Amino acid sequence: MGVPLRARSVGPGGRRSSYREWQPAPEIAAAACGTWEGTPGWSRMLRVVPDGCIDITWDGARVRAVSAGSAPLWLPVAASGTTVGIRLRSGVAGRLLGVDVDSWMHRRVVDLREILRWTLPGEFRLRDELRTARAPAAQRLVLEQLIAGRLRRGFCPEPVVLRAVAALAAPDARVDDVAEQVGTSDRTMRRQVRAATGFGPKELHRVFRFQRFLQVLPDIAAGRTTIAAAAFTSGYTDQSHLGRECRRLSGSSLARLTATWRRHSDVAEIDQIR
Repeated sequence: MGVPLRARSVGPGGRRSSYREWQPAPEIAAAACGTWEGTPGWSRMLRVVPDGCIDITWDGARVRAVSAGSAPLWLPVAASGTTVGIRLRSGVAGRLLGVDVDSWMHRRVVDLREILRWTLPGEFRLRDELRTARAPAAQRLVLEQLIAGRLRRGFCPEPVVLRAVAALAAPDARVDDVAEQVGTSDRTMRRQVRAATGFGPKELHRVFRFQRFLQVLPDIAAGRTTIAAAAFTSGYTDQSHLGRECRRLSGSSLARLTATWRRHSDVAEIDQIR
């Protein structure tokens, strides 16, 4: 359900949190970034920051679709158990699930059965299959098979949406020019991107830009670069601009976010859903 800033960390009493991810099977690589599994290690509230993607997760009891939306999301995690998930690429979920993402994005965490009650009547056995597949590796395979089955049935991403998402992810992207780049009207592009991702183009561009900053956060924490330099390379006007966006998208100041990276005991508190 998330990508920790550190893959492993130690919490109270020496308890350990771990996260691992795997590349997707070739037949679903166009739709999914990959699969993952995470063990919390200790109970806490897990902060999730936006990244524009949607995960389908299984925690041993529920199959859920999860997105942080455009603001930090706090999720409770238990001390025991393992959660597995598959991360859908930005722009894929609308067509793949057969429902406008914008219709449920405001809730951010929803039961997959609720979303798919009209579009997957023959696949409600998913929860039983996940329970039967006791090992995390087998559960991840079930989720991959779900996506592969949807693609075979023709629930493929809209090419124009994928082109628009790719354009919005570019460091030098200009939102007003994206429709022309992908060969459609501005109104159509905005409508299709929102239906497929749950974001307007401007919101999605802001999320991608912040994700670029998070990639260089370890270098800032280690003193290998400065916040001002990271702001420039990530696409922000200046450090103040980055600071405002950091508070909006992570709920923390730049100083606190950097300090969180440095503290191993708090590292899993700033996980990212993708």
